[in-house]
Amino acid sequence: MVDVGLRYADLSAWRRWQRRRHPLRAVRGRLRPVRTAGVLTRGSAEADLLVVLDGLSPSNRAALLAPVAALAPERVAVLSPVPVVDLLPEHGWSEQRWGDGEPLGPVSAVLTAGHYLALGAVGHAEARRRDVPELVVQHGLLTPLAPPLPPGATLLAWSAADADFWGAERAEIVGSQLLHDAAAHPAPATASSPPLTYLGQLHGAELPRRDLAAAAEAFCAAHGATYRPHPAERDRASRRTHARWEASGMTLDRSDEPLSALTGGVVSVFSTGVLEAAARGLPAWVDLPTPPAWLEEFWDRYAMRPWGSDPTPAPARPAVEPARAVAAALEAIG
Repeated sequence: MVDVGLRYADLSAWRRWQRRRHPLRAVRGRLRPVRTAGVLTRGSAEADLLVVLDGLSPSNRAALLAPVAALAPERVAVLSPVPVVDLLPEHGWSEQRWGDGEPLGPVSAVLTAGHYLALGAVGHAEARRRDVPELVVQHGLLTPLAPPLPPGATLLAWSAADADFWGAERAEIVGSQLLHDAAAHPAPATASSPPLTYLGQLHGAELPRRDLAAAAEAFCAAHGATYRPHPAERDRASRRTHARWEASGMTLDRSDEPLSALTGGVVSVFSTGVLEAAARGLPAWVDLPTPPAWLEEFWDRYAMRPWGSDPTPAPARPAVEPARAVAAALEAIG
């Protein structure tokens, strides 16, 4: 049994690690403190179920906004960094700019993805101040560098193994809406086998960039795979690497097509896209020469299969759609 778990058991330690990763950003933050601000969208003046999200990535939308469709809109308030009305069910929503310290209206329960980013921290503080329940919904795969859970919160986890890994004191297993949505859009049958797609992760903090780049370059060269950069690979170092690869003849996917448009097999080191592809019925694998112990545990926890073995099996689908399970859990405590 590999002894792995969260590397940082408290939020202060996790934030210190973040500052060490981005020293210039940390200095700018100290010199120019930014007031926490966002957009507060309410279904009515009596909305008391507060949903808080710090970004609009597909995983955040699936975890935090999809459950809104299963709630009475009159009870829902959403605190977000940008407007989200177009992503919500049709209703007479009100929308206003919100700043730190301003009222959030009546709150009987809070749903967040954690308290490690600005608005999530606001939601956690509001739950503590009002002494109301806080639910944290898992929105992605968990590595040892995941932030710790808010104290006192109940985790809505993808699996019992993830709840144990994250050290949850209280947890309900709801599954993943992201993977549920992927399974609802199976890949079409094709007469030919499209080239493999290698899902890039040069932005990942869990492994050295040089190792991630070397693994991607070697695999694509050996198997004729197309490299698909992660959306976060926009920094100067990543762009230089991409340019060098293209100059050497490596094919990069420069399109903005969603992952759901892929029709061939995928390979990555530890991308959620491996499970999304498997859920759609595509062959999917993970690959890294000499993986560290934590990565082998990660692959095992998510049943990801290494290259050269049978493809990763499709994740099990829960009996209740995860978004509906999250909504039911929120209603039950609010």
